[in-house]
Amino acid sequence: MIPKIRTGTGGTYGLIRYLYGPGRRDEHTDQHLVASWNDFAPDPGRNPHHTTAQLAAQLDQPVKAIADRAPADTIWHCSVRADPGDRHLDDNDWANIARRIVHATGIAPEGDTTACRWVAVRHADDHIHIAATLIRQDGRLANLSFDRRKAQAEARLIEKDYGLRRLNPGDGTAAKNPTSAERFKAERTGRTETPRETLRDAVRQAVAGAATEQEFFTRLREAGLRVKLRHLPSGDLTGYNVALPGDRNRTGEPIWFSGSKLAPDLSLPRIRLRLDSASTTGTTKPGSHRARTGRSTPARRRRDAAGAAERAAAVLDQDDDDAAAAHLVGAGEILDALAQTSSAATRAELREAARAFERATRSQVRAENADIRALRSAARGIVHAGSALGRGEDGGATAMVLSTFVLVTLAAARWHSARGHAQQAAASRQAAEHLRSAYQQAAATPMRTMREIGRALPDGERRRHDTTIHTVLGTAGSPKGPAREHDALAAVLAEAEKAGHDPKVLLEKAVDRRELETARNTTDVIVWRIRRLADLPANPEHPRTSPSPRTRTGPAQARTAQPAPAQPATDPRRPAPRR
Repeated sequence: MIPKIRTGTGGTYGLIRYLYGPGRRDEHTDQHLVASWNDFAPDPGRNPHHTTAQLAAQLDQPVKAIADRAPADTIWHCSVRADPGDRHLDDNDWANIARRIVHATGIAPEGDTTACRWVAVRHADDHIHIAATLIRQDGRLANLSFDRRKAQAEARLIEKDYGLRRLNPGDGTAAKNPTSAERFKAERTGRTETPRETLRDAVRQAVAGAATEQEFFTRLREAGLRVKLRHLPSGDLTGYNVALPGDRNRTGEPIWFSGSKLAPDLSLPRIRLRLDSASTTGTTKPGSHRARTGRSTPARRRRDAAGAAERAAAVLDQDDDDAAAAHLVGAGEILDALAQTSSAATRAELREAARAFERATRSQVRAENADIRALRSAARGIVHAGSALGRGEDGGATAMVLSTFVLVTLAAARWHSARGHAQQAAASRQAAEHLRSAYQQAAATPMRTMREIGRALPDGERRRHDTTIHTVLGTAGSPKGPAREHDALAAVLAEAEKAGHDPKVLLEKAVDRRELETARNTTDVIVWRIRRLADLPANPEHPRTSPSPRTRTGPAQARTAQPAPAQPATDPRRPAPRR
């Protein structure tokens, strides 16, 4: 159940007329009152002798009584909507729900006979509208401190009492959802999402790894957004607004959104904290890829990001809340960077993962001094490297970083759950599902190649690596032969050994991580971790299962070889035959 509160100016006549009207698309049916402040207010929907003007006049009477002393906002409007999967609620149910909402928010506390006047109108099966005036009947202003938070808390109790779908409680850090008017306009103009949502994603991607304010604003303009900067009379920059080209109001003016209206952490002061506390003036520092100069830049930057993400997952399993909250922000920037530079095969899922995880980057735990330079530097490197291919070394490196990020999101879900952040924990788990889907796309080819390599290993070598795997992982060997689920792991151990590494030491280092406990496929995680630790190519070469035709020699081939038939000489004076 979702309550949504708005306030407005003037009288209630316009609101009442809308609630009893046909709606914007004739969606209103059987408009009628289900409850009111005195239980006998005029009901234009059920009594032909009552009018909307009469009802509005009674609601507005306390406001008019104080005349010039009335505040600017005098209207309180709360829509209360049930989930589409909830059971049917009748008029009595909705009446009781309305009374609980006005009591919880302070509009009309139970037993207060001089509280605000209000009515609850129903014009659809799944929701009601509560319209109230903000001047009490005794002439005082209603106390609406934290009314939105109180309405949400009461809605969670109503869900429990009525057996409805129970939503996760919020903490006031969520981004503002698009309004109904914004959704209707997007649908009318053929957009798949509202400008608010499009702008929010674009701003998050622009800030990912940005080193300076100037770079941030440049990225916004390069993304095709309109940007307006706000300055004090002294010339100091105080904020910014963005708008989509072509998105205008009735008067033809651009519809601007400030950063704070898109999300609490996208205001200029909050963005400055990221830039100041985690300055990234250079590109990504070369790491484990130092010996492989032939790799593409996108592949190298993704390998760097995988290492930074592993360290972030480790921080989330520690007790330093400030550092954990900061690393969630940094991890979100890497996801935003991956979403804008990924190949077509994984782009949609990565964008959904980044959009879901942005909710997990905000909570009441705020860290403004933690060092997240490694994460922001990795995000910056990914953005500057440009788009990655969906195959070859780029595709393998993408699978490597996505395998790690699944564990990061699961660690984030555990961290938030332990602190009662229900919405953020749910968002983390949702991001993990999208990342798993993207990983399956990116890892299909390299994992298949590694399994084929593992099956083609000589028997003695394969038994030796299987013994190492069973010893380190603590699993029992099969008397029937090599375990097929370890084909890829045996292949990567063999490849690492040929590169000069100790397979057992590498495997022990790869499994020494708590987050493996939550992985659905631990073998995949270990394989990619070993490839990164041993600096192996992310895209292994396919084994040659048969000798090259050029090397085939022997009597049989000599006996069957036939000379090519002689070609008749072509007379240059004759025209070429028609084909």
